[in-house]
Amino acid sequence: MKKSLIALAVLGSVAGVAQAQSSVSVYGVADAVLHKDKGVSAALTSGGVSGSRLGFKGTEDLGGGLKANFLLEHGFKIDTGKQGEEGSSFNRQAYVGLSGGFGEFKLGRIWTAYDDISGATNPVFDSVLSPNNSVWASTGYAANPSNGIYYASPAMGGVSGAFSTNLKEGSGNQSNAFHVKYEGGPVYAGVAYQVDKTATGDTKFTRLNGSYDLGAAKLLAGYGNVKAGSVKTTDLSFGADVPLGANLVLSAGYASSKTDGAERLSGLGLGVAYSLSKRTTVYGGFLDTKNTGPDTRYGFGLKHTF
Repeated sequence: MKKSLIALAVLGSVAGVAQAQSSVSVYGVADAVLHKDKGVSAALTSGGVSGSRLGFKGTEDLGGGLKANFLLEHGFKIDTGKQGEEGSSFNRQAYVGLSGGFGEFKLGRIWTAYDDISGATNPVFDSVLSPNNSVWASTGYAANPSNGIYYASPAMGGVSGAFSTNLKEGSGNQSNAFHVKYEGGPVYAGVAYQVDKTATGDTKFTRLNGSYDLGAAKLLAGYGNVKAGSVKTTDLSFGADVPLGANLVLSAGYASSKTDGAERLSGLGLGVAYSLSKRTTVYGGFLDTKNTGPDTRYGFGLKHTF
C-alpha cells in the first residue's frame, strides 16, 4: 500500500512538472472601422488597424533551452462574422516549430520574412487610413504562402535576420524572402527582399524601412521597389508618430508611388489613436489620395485585443 502511494505521488509530481513545462493560450483581435469614401456609401469594415483574428498558441520546454512551439490563427470578418478566406480555417498562420539559442524554425503557413518588415514604419498605424496601403505597389506580395519554411536568427547586438520559402505543392508558385533588421535604443532599421515566382514570371519586391524615436516624436520613413519583367515601380513614404499624452498618439504621413510610364500616385493620411486601456483603443482620421482610390476617406474605429 505504501509503495502504491509512493508511486502515485511520484507520478503526480512528474505530471505536475510536465504541465509546468508546457503552456497553451488563446488570444485574438476584434477590430472594426466605420468609414466613408468619396462617392461611396458608408461602410463597416473588419480590421481597420489589425486583422480580426482568433488564435491558439503553445510551447513546450524540451530541456536544454530547446522549445517546441505551435500556432493556429484564424482570420475572420467582424462585420459579417464570416471567416476571412473561404474554405480555410486557419488562414492567417498555422505552423509548428522549434526554438532555442539557434533562433526559431517554423513549418506551415507563415508570414514571410519580407512581411515581417513591410509595414513596420507605415504612418497612421499601418491602417486603412495609411497612405501606404492605398498607394504603394510594394505591398502586393504573397504575404503568407502555404507549405512554408521559415528561420529567424537570434539577435546579436541588436541585429537579427530571417529567411523564408515555400514548397511549390499544388499552386506551383513559390515565394523566397529574407530580411535583416537592427533594433537598438531609439533606432530601428530593416531591409527585406522577396521574389514571387509564378507561371507568368517573377516579381521582385524590395523594402527599406527606418524610424528614430526622438521622444517628442517618432520619425518614420520607408522605401519600396517592385520589378515585374521590365516594369519598375518606386515607392516612398515619410511620417511621424507624436504622443499627445499618456494615452493619445497623433500620426501623419505621406506616400507616393511611381511606375515607369505612368502618373505618380500619392496620398496623405492623418489619424489619432486613444488607448482606453491596455487592450482597447479607439482611432480615427482621414486619408486623401491622388490618381488612385479611395480619393478621400474618413474613418472611426474600435480595436480590442484579448
